[in-house]
Amino acid sequence: MFDPTSRHYRIADATYVDPEGKRIAYKRRRLPPLGNTFHVQAVVAVQPADRLDLIAARTLGDPQQFWRIADANDALNPFDLLQRRTLNIPALKL
Repeated sequence: MFDPTSRHYRIADATYVDPEGKRIAYKRRRLPPLGNTFHVQAVVAVQPADRLDLIAARTLGDPQQFWRIADANDALNPFDLLQRRTLNIPALKL
């Protein structure tokens, strides 16, 4: 269902059975890891016109990996990151 590069790819599936017996499949909750558990490959300065997807494209090679930067900086709301002066860029696991 999810691309292997998605933050939801490794999250376990679960099933809810409602009172009428209908089965509803869903993904379990994703708990973001602590930012200090990441190996940091770079620290970048946030520029006034930056967007998180542009930073991810420039540093990680894929704009859809913005969530990795959010995780590495302990941000539940990625938009909060653009208010910072610098961001930790995590090393990608191969």
